Amino acid sequence: MKFTEEHEWLEPDGDTVKVGITEYAAEQLGDIVFIELPDLGTSVTKGQEIVVIESVKAASDILAPLDGEIIEINNAIVDDPSMVNNDPTGEAWFFKMSLKNQGELDGLMSEDEYKKHIQ
Repeated sequence: MKFTEEHEWLEPDGDTVKVGITEYAAEQLGDIVFIELPDLGTSVTKGQEIVVIESVKAASDILAPLDGEIIEINNAIVDDPSMVNNDPTGEAWFFKMSLKNQGELDGLMSEDEYKKHIQ
């Protein structure tokens, strides 16, 4: 897995990645009550706001971690946003995207680097 400074995790699989938020991010948000995911086929640019999350504490945006296209979304978390609090790095992934440039993954943090980042 790879991690961003914005507390997203990425699980590479060939030229695609599965994306979600980290356990740390889910804890900081508190109880999540609403999630709006991007549309399938959306072309995204790194840093672009693509997901809206609302919790009992605040509203927050998830940014595109890399350049690419949204190829799958996880409707289960739209129907039951609490899944993100219960299993943020498992069944509660947000979307899958195809990458424009797979080399961009090299600029992301490893798990150890991410753990140091959140300390």
